[in-house]
Amino acid sequence: MDGQVGARTDETSAGFAESEARIAALLAAQKAAWASDVTPDHTTRDDRLARLDRMVDSWQDRFVAAISEDFGNRPAVVTTLTDIVPVRAAIRHARRQLRAWMRPQRVSLAWTGIPASAVILRQPLGVVGIVGPWNYPLNLVLSPLIGALAAGNRAMLKPSELTPAYSQALAHAIAETFAEDEVAVVTGGPDVAAAFTAAPFDHLVFTGSTAVGRKVAEAAAKNLTPVTLELGGKSPAILDLSAQFDKAVPRLVWGKLLNSGQTCVAPDYALVPRGRVAEFLSAVKAEVGRQYPGLPANPDYTSIISVRHFSRLIRLVEEARDTGAEAVELGGSHDPERRMFSPVALIGAPDETAVMCEEIFGPILPIVPYDTLDQAIAYINQRDRPLALYWFGEDKAAQERVLTGTIAGGVTVNDTILHLAQDDLPFGGVGASGYGAYHGEAGFLALSKEKPVLKQSAISGVKLLYPPYGRLADWMLKLLGRIG
Repeated sequence: MDGQVGARTDETSAGFAESEARIAALLAAQKAAWASDVTPDHTTRDDRLARLDRMVDSWQDRFVAAISEDFGNRPAVVTTLTDIVPVRAAIRHARRQLRAWMRPQRVSLAWTGIPASAVILRQPLGVVGIVGPWNYPLNLVLSPLIGALAAGNRAMLKPSELTPAYSQALAHAIAETFAEDEVAVVTGGPDVAAAFTAAPFDHLVFTGSTAVGRKVAEAAAKNLTPVTLELGGKSPAILDLSAQFDKAVPRLVWGKLLNSGQTCVAPDYALVPRGRVAEFLSAVKAEVGRQYPGLPANPDYTSIISVRHFSRLIRLVEEARDTGAEAVELGGSHDPERRMFSPVALIGAPDETAVMCEEIFGPILPIVPYDTLDQAIAYINQRDRPLALYWFGEDKAAQERVLTGTIAGGVTVNDTILHLAQDDLPFGGVGASGYGAYHGEAGFLALSKEKPVLKQSAISGVKLLYPPYGRLADWMLKLLGRIG
């Protein structure tokens, strides 16, 4: 969506109306289909997941090629590792666990409810809208779709307009795999995005920037549509005084430069003990050379998605340098024609500069020196709560202080990003980095209604409290007040 959801101008009104009508027709068809089978059985849900798995498998090479075309250059290994493999693993996980997730959950009753019984039924919500970003265009659309299908919902997907080749491939793949009233893809630009987020879905999942997430939440609120917002922010990496740089730096560099930093959970900046900054910078520069020799021509390195984003990264570095930061090239020169932005470290960037206020979403690594761990924790807590936090070190007491003293959407200790790949760990933000979560059972529950059901028995003491009230009711209320 890339900042495109918002107020409409007169010029876009006609396009919005056309998109709104098309989306409304699709939504009506899906809601009608859902109403004919409100709570699909296990066989139906498992079949939909199996078809999705076969689709990803058979379309893998075409998806990889289309995504690379959209980026300019994106290695097949990167797309397979970050988009294909996690999605197929999540499908298999959901199919294995589906019966257990669907099972009604028995709950205990207070003694006043006995001999009644109570359960929680997990039912689908209806039709789920899913708005995906451009950076991991397959993973971040199909991962929430897995939860939607497992929970028994229908779904409509809106991929990013910045990945047109992939979006068309996805539309063809979904149309080949699912009936339109099961799963449908809607493609297009800002007018389509605005119409999509304004539609009265039963739930809306959005992955993207915090700025656009606010607009999505506002649009959904008009329909009282509940939303799951997976946003971003500035995810810190703390290098503890006890950190071993020979272990920590390769893992941090991998996480920072995966997809050229165009990752919502990439380490955004590094907090480094003041006395170890020079050592850290030297280790980072050497590791960049090991992982990506010959930049910017290295074929394993990913292009920046668009000219606008490439120019934005240039401006971030220039502004920081102009206000006193030291800019250190970590790999080589940039290649504007191929949108290859070589990694840059920034030391001493003022807090008010854009690179320290905005999510970077690229291969720029600000280094923030700190004197004490409490100072590092305070620096994080003075800012919006991040989507991810990373800590490197050997000191278990320091690790515990960071884990208990900060709030973040998710944490990986002594590595980066890997918490995101675990299907039994919920993925979600907090505060400005989003709300709600999915992955595994968390995704199933996010897109289900947990309906409480009490089943009264033939024998019930509640009738002792029916009117007309008298001494018996008074006695019962006193009894309940003491032991209820």
